[in-house]
Amino acid sequence: MEVRILGAHHSESATTRLVSMLIDDVLALDAGSLTSGLSLPQQEKVRSILLTHYHYDHIRDIPTIALNNYLRTIKVYGTALTIDILSSYLIDGKLYPKFTEKPSPQSPALKLFTLEPYKVATIDGYSVLPLPVTHTVPAVSYQITSAEGKSLFYSGDSGPGLSACWDYIAPQLLIINLTLPDRFEDIAIVERHLSPRLLKEELVQFQRSKGYLLPVVVIHTSPQFEEEIREELAQVAKEIGATITLGYEGMGLTV
Repeated sequence: MEVRILGAHHSESATTRLVSMLIDDVLALDAGSLTSGLSLPQQEKVRSILLTHYHYDHIRDIPTIALNNYLRTIKVYGTALTIDILSSYLIDGKLYPKFTEKPSPQSPALKLFTLEPYKVATIDGYSVLPLPVTHTVPAVSYQITSAEGKSLFYSGDSGPGLSACWDYIAPQLLIINLTLPDRFEDIAIVERHLSPRLLKEELVQFQRSKGYLLPVVVIHTSPQFEEEIREELAQVAKEIGATITLGYEGMGLTV
């Protein structure tokens, strides 16, 4: 399983992009940078998109990738609420064309599908398990497992309590949201994100549950605090004996 991080940050700038990843060139996780992070030929390979929740930075490039690939169908998956918000506000025919009906109802640019938490779905040959996480709006994480048995867990946007997912998963890699340094932990808790110390608590729970630790890649960081976060993550890694890497745009991972 080959994973490419297209966007690894909480904010967009000339050097940072919003969160999105691509598995084996065909399955996207969130859509913050699907068009800004991919060439047109690369976009043509994308078959399906998994959305963790409906916040704009995670769904932004849905209409633009639909517009760029107007003559074929891309499948979009999410919880019922996420799909409802997407179809009602972003691709409702006002801000952008109603891509679920264009260029024709028989062959639309987008087809939307609902996923149920805790229920495994098969998507493009991958086993996909959505699990609820704590955020400011209803959100899910995903365990993605390939036909060869390679598996990763992507937390999406999640605050403290991510360890509720641990009993349900058995991946080889954790990709986890972490937005703020420890000095803003109070804000992170209110916004339902993680800081390095809060991540440490979740990983300690993982080790207690599983008896081991996995490699961790951190994304969704605030660029202005990145060096501070990097230093704090290095300390966490040292304290608990974990491998924790700060993700970046264009980063490739093999599971």
